[in-house]
Amino acid sequence: MSLARSVPRPLRSTGAVRPGRAETAAKMLYRRLKAEIVSMQRKPGESIIEREIASSYGVSRTPVREAILRLADEALVDIFPQSGTFVARIPLASLPEAILVRKALEQLTARLAAETASAEQVSELYGLIERQRRMQRAGNRDRFHEADEAFHAAIAESAGHPGIWTLIQQVKIQVDRYRRLTLPVPGRMARVLQEHIAIVKAIEARDPARAAAAMAAHLDGLSASIADVRDLNPEYFVEDLQPALGGS
Repeated sequence: MSLARSVPRPLRSTGAVRPGRAETAAKMLYRRLKAEIVSMQRKPGESIIEREIASSYGVSRTPVREAILRLADEALVDIFPQSGTFVARIPLASLPEAILVRKALEQLTARLAAETASAEQVSELYGLIERQRRMQRAGNRDRFHEADEAFHAAIAESAGHPGIWTLIQQVKIQVDRYRRLTLPVPGRMARVLQEHIAIVKAIEARDPARAAAAMAAHLDGLSASIADVRDLNPEYFVEDLQPALGGS
């Protein structure tokens, strides 16, 4: 299935960019565009027009081009010299491996958290679950996702190795785009909540093996849903790691 790529999305800035001293315009644009792509505000296959982004943010095209090249290096943008620049489709081939790496690392953090987490840290985890519950009731998928990220980061913090979460974030960029497509699936957010509760109860019980198993079961659900989510959104995926213009 092909996407119509000629219609740009509405611009997201209302004035000139004023990055801080420590942040160049290129870095700021990279950060914002990446957030829009990973959050699926910019859909796979959507056209990216440098001059419109530059005009929207009040910068020259040079920092826009630098940001886009950096995103291309991360396989979030496809650049076709004769056709244009587009948000990359989600490469199906990369998802199982990324989920497997994340699963191995998060099983470790869950196990360590069960050995070392303080009562205050366990309470924080329950608080994040409650935040997710509120977002589920409100139907706010973006805030639900943010609380989900905070929950997993807090487990790494409780394990005494917050840097592991930083590493996981680098591995799971494409998975995050795919995960956004799973949230509208009926029952998905409720299932995530129950799986999170099982993880925290195991941590609270000081049961490392159960905590690791609960985390594995939670992340295995991502792998199990790939085919169904692809079938619901075929235009957002590509079968391999190579950029593809047109149907997959």
